[in-house]
Amino acid sequence: MERDDLIVNDSYALNAHHSEAEGVAIRKKIYMVTLILSVITAVEVGMGVVFKRSETFTWTAIKWTFIILTLFKAGYIVMTFMHLGDERKNLRNVVIFPYFMFIGYLIFIALTEGAAHFGLDLKFH
Repeated sequence: MERDDLIVNDSYALNAHHSEAEGVAIRKKIYMVTLILSVITAVEVGMGVVFKRSETFTWTAIKWTFIILTLFKAGYIVMTFMHLGDERKNLRNVVIFPYFMFIGYLIFIALTEGAAHFGLDLKFH
């Protein structure tokens, strides 16, 4: 059986017409995406190193900051790598909103079950 995914000749490469300006724009976008995601990740790691766990409002705010930054990164990755950033706003919303609703539901379940388990742990131990 012959594989059809191998390019035997250079006809595909010869038919790809990209100018240097288009290549520069693509590389600039890749560098910008890498920079944005790296900065957000560095902020998250820095917060994890600097702020130690405590039972104060500060720790709750830090947890919510982690959640919000993670959701922002996930949305940005979907918009960039799934090419949704170039689509119309309605199509982006149709794809992104259910995702955020599902993540919110998972957070709700985790917090609810965690609180219930913590309550049972205090009750029986």
